[in-house]
Amino acid sequence: MGFGGISIWQLLIVLAIIILLFGTKKLRSLGGDVGSAIKNFKESMREGEIEGGSTDDDNVIHRSVENEKDKHSS
Repeated sequence: MGFGGISIWQLLIVLAIIILLFGTKKLRSLGGDVGSAIKNFKESMREGEIEGGSTDDDNVIHRSVENEKDKHSS
């Protein structure tokens, strides 16, 4: 038995179907997007700690806009 009554074979079959539907290239880019989002979140949390724990909402919005510009330019 695997997770919640789902066996490992059932998980592998579902994974194979997902790969067939989306393709490895799309899944790889999705993984990269999620990874960069986590990295940016961790960096902003560290910057907030350095600044004394308080963050300005305008500053956060400005960073988000810059990240979107960088994402679209590459």
